[in-house]
Amino acid sequence: MNKLKIPENHSGISKTLRLPENIVNDVQNLANLKNLSFNRVVISLLDFGLNNLDEKDKEKLDKMQK
Repeated sequence: MNKLKIPENHSGISKTLRLPENIVNDVQNLANLKNLSFNRVVISLLDFGLNNLDEKDKEKLDKMQK
């Protein structure tokens, strides 16, 4: 089973997302539990998801990035 790793620091761009309230609550609770920012947890979850895509989706994404 893959493990979620929380990265150190990053530079990035600002985006606005509309998230369901239950997801916001779960992410905030996880951030509080780990003493991290909400943003840091969201980045970790997105990174994990992108690194564990379905193989067909990963291939399509790789082709788009070339």
